[in-house]
This record gives sequence, structure tokens and C-alpha cells, in this order.
Amino acid sequence: MSAIKTYITEGRCVTPLGFDTDTNWQQLLAGHSEIKNHTLIEGQPSFLASRMDDDALNEKFRDNFDHPSFTRLEKMLMLSLKPLIEKHTVSPDSVLILSTTKGNISHLKNCAFPPEASYLPVLAQRIADFFAFSTRPVIISNACVSGVMAVSLAKNLLESGMYRDAFVIAGDEVSEFVLSGFNSFQALSPEPCKPYDASRNGISIGEATAAVYVTTTVPENEIFFEICGESAVNDANHISGPSRTGEGLYLSITNALREAGIPAAAIDYLSAHGTATVYNDEMESIAFTRAGLQQVPVNSLKGFYGHTLGAAGLLELVLAMESAKRNTLIASKNYRESGVSHPLNILTEHLEKETNYILKTASGFGGCNAAVILKKHKP
Repeated sequence: MSAIKTYITEGRCVTPLGFDTDTNWQQLLAGHSEIKNHTLIEGQPSFLASRMDDDALNEKFRDNFDHPSFTRLEKMLMLSLKPLIEKHTVSPDSVLILSTTKGNISHLKNCAFPPEASYLPVLAQRIADFFAFSTRPVIISNACVSGVMAVSLAKNLLESGMYRDAFVIAGDEVSEFVLSGFNSFQALSPEPCKPYDASRNGISIGEATAAVYVTTTVPENEIFFEICGESAVNDANHISGPSRTGEGLYLSITNALREAGIPAAAIDYLSAHGTATVYNDEMESIAFTRAGLQQVPVNSLKGFYGHTLGAAGLLELVLAMESAKRNTLIASKNYRESGVSHPLNILTEHLEKETNYILKTASGFGGCNAAVILKKHKP
């Protein structure tokens, strides 16, 4: 185990519910969701998703930046990152880590930007250049575990001594490509998704960006979080279907617990993936039970935001940290009756609870699974 410890001092997010973390938190407390009908292509049927208002996004971007020539996703990412940049100096020893699954893929057919704009390295470099990073950005694009793995990567890079600190950003947007892909799997729900519920029938798509600052320096006079355990294991089960035994997720969790040096009973809050598909939720219930977590309060935020793909892990981690700061756990929206074979302690209402250890998990296509454990430190 490395003698160097890594810490997340703060996080930011930009979502259809708000342009900052506090606004998002208040919206969660109020039980609000932005999953509703949208029309992406004129003349095509509407679809259910959580999507940013374009006019509000452009106005917010103009208020913060003088450079309009950025894609829609880049604007969202930059708005998430800017508050962290303003507070922490970017140095030659800083690294930018980007988590995304599809990036600017919609611009393959958008004449306003050259096709190269859709390349992930181009997206990452444009943001790195704007904020004056002198090191090459690092990209994590591993399906829906990308956001959690980006935090793990930041931890490992800093522990190796390669960098002094890391700015981790994550984002994906609702696009025709993503919609058609999930529609081909017949995985889109005709109503807002219901993670773990007996009547769940698929996912809702969403979009968001999030950012966290990771450092090896212990902050002063503020709550912060130590990244004390992490792991990623591929179960190699199927290109799109999760393991029926939850093996990859189970191993990810137990490895993270071992590194953190704590038992499963020490976890105060489990922020789960919870996509509301039949197989994902069932697999998670098996893995969590095998890991001894069936009594830990758990929720999925997909009922509020939909599935935000490469942003999901980081967005949900930012809000998990907010939960721990406020010692308040958010109810899992749209959950009524258990629809999994191994009952879990799903939050049906907001819960006031002293929260010191957070476990965040994610699972995705290709059999990938990831887990990260954060420990809260007080001033």
C-alpha cells in the first residue's frame, strides 16, 4: 500500500436540475426530476430523457466565458471545471483526466464543427489548452464505469508521484447515436426509470457533467474525503449483459474494502449504479448481498437524472459526498416495491444519518465493474 494518501476536497456538477452542486442538492431534497419528453430531431418522435435546456446552457456559458466556439458538451464540462480552476492553481504537475463514453460523437454529422471535433483526444485537449494545462490530458472511456475509474486513476497517478494533483471531469450528452443504440437493445423505458422496483422496465437516458479536485495535500478548515480503496474487475460475461452471479462487482467491492482496511459493516452509504434494467439491478442485488452490504442504506440517482453514461459515476460520487457532508441520504426516486431476488435496504425516504464511509459502485457494457470507497474527514 502506498504511503501517499489522496483526497478529494470538493466536487461540482452541471445537470438539467442546476448549474451548481447546491442547486442540485436542493432539487434532490425536493424530489424533482427532469426526465420528460424531448424532441431531438425535427419530425421524429419524442423520447423520454433528462436533457439540458440549450438556451439556459448558452446563457450560462456566455456569463462565464468569452469564447463561444465550443461544442455543447464542452460548454457543460467547462462550466463544471471552472470553479475548481479558480480555487486551485494549475501547475506543471497537474493533470486533467476526462471520463466520457461518446464525447462529441454528435458532431460527426454537425457541419458547425469539423469531424475531428468528435475525437476524444481532441475534446480533452481543447479543454486542457483553454485552462492552460501543460501536461497531456488522460482519457478514460470504459463504458459506464468511466467516472468511477477516473477517480481511481487519479488516485493511482498521484500515489505514483507522477503528478501533484488532478482535475477529474466527466460528461456525456443525449445524442441520436446514444438513443438509437439503447433503443436497439429495447432497453429504453416508456416512463421515468424505476431502479430496483418490481415494475421497472428499462433505463431513462440523461446528460450531465461533473468535476472533482484530487490532491495529496491535506486541506485545512473544511470537510474532505480520502480515497481509501478502489478496484475495477471485468467479469467477461457478455458484451452487454452483466454476470448472473455478480462476480465482477463482488470482487471490485471486496478488493476496495480490503485496500481501505474496513469491513463491509463500516460502510454508511452505498451509492449504487441502479440503471433500472431487469438484469443490472438483479446482478447488483446479488453482488451486494455476497459482499455483506444488504443492510447498508442504498439508493440510485437514475430516477432523478436518468443514466448519464460516462458522467454517472462522477456525478453520483459528487452528490454522495454532499450527502456525507450534510449527513442526509436521498431517497431512491420511483422505488415502491422490491423487484430483485436479494432484498436491499433501498432508501424510500430521505434519511438523516452520520455518514463517514461511502461506497460508490458502477457496472457497464463489456462486463466492466468498479468500486471506490471514500472516508470523510472533518476539520
